Amino acid sequence: MLNLRRAVTITAVCMAALGSAACTMSGARTEDGSYTPSVGQSGKDVVWVPTPQALVDHMLDMAGLTPDDRLVDLGSGDGRLVITAAKRGATARGIEFNGDMVAISRQAAADEGVADRASFEQADIFKSDFSDATVVTLFLLSDLNVRLRPTLLDMKPGTRVVSNTFDMGDWRPDETAIVEEGCVGYCRAHKWLVPAKVAGTWVMDGRQLELRQTFQRLRGVLREEGARHSISDASMAGTQIRFSVGDDQYVGEVEGTEMRGTINGSQGWAAVRAEH
Repeated sequence: MLNLRRAVTITAVCMAALGSAACTMSGARTEDGSYTPSVGQSGKDVVWVPTPQALVDHMLDMAGLTPDDRLVDLGSGDGRLVITAAKRGATARGIEFNGDMVAISRQAAADEGVADRASFEQADIFKSDFSDATVVTLFLLSDLNVRLRPTLLDMKPGTRVVSNTFDMGDWRPDETAIVEEGCVGYCRAHKWLVPAKVAGTWVMDGRQLELRQTFQRLRGVLREEGARHSISDASMAGTQIRFSVGDDQYVGEVEGTEMRGTINGSQGWAAVRAEH
């Protein structure tokens, strides 16, 4: 059962999107037994409010979706985002707790001719394995996003995560956009790149690079011959690392226990993680 704070929040989502008259608590069945979802119907953790197609399109644009991607939509509702991704050539998967919505989504994918690339399963997103996805999309509340955050941060570095409206707490987005045309209420999208985990000590040509990490933000020092240089402007963008030491700008790629790149766009540098 929804707690009061969550119920108030998700009701506000529905009313902002479509107005109070459109918000109901459950879907309906016709005389022939077919199921018709209702905007605002209650679910396991949130009510269902469909993402406007204009925002669906923009979320996939933000993700840079390609036919090589494997997308998973957490709480896929009527399946529109998964189906749109499949139409773009990607392999797309929806995880939805409501079995009736799963059935609707499967039929819609068949009707759109993308059932071979768009799949749907009835499951709990908090108990599902989607570790092979390269793109994750979601339209949940912020507290649910934060519950998912440890799982997302353990995914392959560079995985793109795009959320309709709601954030990830103190994991700040790498990009935010608002869609105004063709979208009414809750039309903000946030994007994160899962950062490589680089906290610790790295050996760089006899020097030691010591890094501390909070999501994509970095702090640290470079030690050499008894000197200690603080790093600045330091961050991760997926597998790409960048930081400055004095006037020197370091840019590189992280691959497992190694990283390598250039200094000021020319001189090469490389580092390996120190053994503990």
